[in-house]
Amino acid sequence: MDLEKKITILNKSSYNNVDFEVISYDKLRGAQNVNMAQSMFFAEQTGLKVKQVKITLNNSSIKTEAGALYYCKGHIESKTKIGGATGLFKKAVSGALTSESAMKPVYSGTGEIWLEPSFKHYLVMELDNDSIIVDKGLFFCCSAEIDIKPVSQKNISSALLGGEGIFQIELRGTGIIILELNIPESEIVQYELKDGEELKVDGNFAIARTSGVSFSVTKSDKSLLGSAMNGEGLLNTFRGNGIVWLAPTAPMYNRLYSGIYFSNSSMNNKE
Repeated sequence: MDLEKKITILNKSSYNNVDFEVISYDKLRGAQNVNMAQSMFFAEQTGLKVKQVKITLNNSSIKTEAGALYYCKGHIESKTKIGGATGLFKKAVSGALTSESAMKPVYSGTGEIWLEPSFKHYLVMELDNDSIIVDKGLFFCCSAEIDIKPVSQKNISSALLGGEGIFQIELRGTGIIILELNIPESEIVQYELKDGEELKVDGNFAIARTSGVSFSVTKSDKSLLGSAMNGEGLLNTFRGNGIVWLAPTAPMYNRLYSGIYFSNSSMNNKE
């Protein structure tokens, strides 16, 4: 099969003898019954495509989320660094709290690595001696030079009320990072904060921030009563110097997925 004629390269980035590619399959052609054909037809009409991350190694290394490997070809070895019983216990606890696996496999050598295909979307980011903090469950793969570790929320309010959990994931260093998202890259909004500016968000649809930006939960009004009366309540607040990435449409996709939006629309039409 001439695969190159059946795929589209959506994004491509390289660092230190590693090529990262996000591809999509132009069309699925394997319908086996009417129901499957109908699902494939609607998927094609709405632009829903299978996507996959391909990584080409040339005497180099990468890290992935555990279980992300689909298949590989060439002279490639896999190593998983445990770091002793104490380190394993700490990683297991933080992994459980962040929805991330405790171990991150490292693949080294020369050849091709194909990660699990998905209908989800992928965001390719480049770090240059910097660090970002990402929402739980988003990490997919990165350059081997990137350090991955859990970071705890700085205060009780953000840990308990912010919707992000007690721990998030910090990615630090220089190289390429790929995050797995529920929304396309075109719907992500990037805001730069300067001189201690604030960004207040009604919900937990911020997906990442640079380490110079702090996160807390604050009142939407000067008083608790005012916050309750104005209908906004508490807000996720980002403050500092750096960049915040928002996914404003994410809550709508969650509603569509669960059918809440259409259920509410039907009830409103009846009224």
